[in-house]
Amino acid sequence: MPNAPKSARRPGARRTSQSLERERGTWLGKLHPAGHFHTLFDHLPGVCFYCKDAKGRFMLVSRSFLQHHQLRHEREILGLTDFDVAPHSMASGYVSDDERLLSGKDHCIERVELWFDKQGSPDWVFVSKLPLKDSKGRICGTAGVVRPAAEHEMKLPMLQSVAQAVEIIRKDYATPILLAEVARKCGLSMRHFQRRFQQAFGFSPQEFLMKTRVAAGMKLLEETNLSAAQIAVRCGFVDGSSFAEQFGARVGQSPTVYRETVHKHTESF
Repeated sequence: MPNAPKSARRPGARRTSQSLERERGTWLGKLHPAGHFHTLFDHLPGVCFYCKDAKGRFMLVSRSFLQHHQLRHEREILGLTDFDVAPHSMASGYVSDDERLLSGKDHCIERVELWFDKQGSPDWVFVSKLPLKDSKGRICGTAGVVRPAAEHEMKLPMLQSVAQAVEIIRKDYATPILLAEVARKCGLSMRHFQRRFQQAFGFSPQEFLMKTRVAAGMKLLEETNLSAAQIAVRCGFVDGSSFAEQFGARVGQSPTVYRETVHKHTESF
C-alpha cells in the first residue's frame, strides 16, 4: 500500500529517519536536471524564481523571470549576473543579499521590494531568498522567489502610509515634488516618513523618487527619439547633465549608450 496511512502500514515496513533520507537522496539523484521542481514556477502567474551559483551567476530561472527581463530563452541568461540584467544600483543590493546568505550570516531574507519593469513602472513585490547547499551541507548558491504583493498585504500597517507616498511619487514624479509635502499628505513628520520608507524598502524616499525618474527616462530612451535634454525635462530633472549623472549612477551607462544598447538588442531579434 504505497500511499496508505501510517497506522495502516505493517510495523516491519517502518524506516528510520536516516534510511528515509538516504532513499530520498537516491530518488532525487535519479531526477533529470531538466525536470527539476523549478519548472513548477512556470505555472504560477506573476511568480518569478531563480537559482544562482556561489559566483552569482544565474543557473536556473522561471519563464516569468525571463519575461521580466525581456528574454526569450534560458540560455540567454545562463551564466549572467545581476549586473548584466538589472540597473547597477539594484544589482548592488541583490549582490549584498547574496553575500550575506553565502557567508552564513543569514538563513533567510524576506522583505518588500519595488521592482522596476522595462516599461518604467515600479511594482510592489514580496521577496524570499535562501542559501543553497550541496550534498555535504556546504553553501553553494542562492535561490529566490519574487511574487506580487496582494491587495490585502498592501493594507499592512507598515505599508499603508508609504503606499500612499509611492502612489503620489509615481503620479507626480515629473513635477518639482517636495517630499516634506508628500510626508504631510501621508500624515507623517519628515523624520517618521524617512524611517518608515527605509524600513519598508531599504532605501530613502529621495532614492525612490530618483529611481522612478530614471525608470521613466529608460522608457523614453527605448521608445522615442527625444534627446537626453528633452527627456530630462519630461522626467523631472533640472537639466540634461543632472539626468545623465543620476542615470549613470543607477544604470551603469550613459543615456546615449543605454539607448544604443537597447536598439542593438532589439534589432538582433
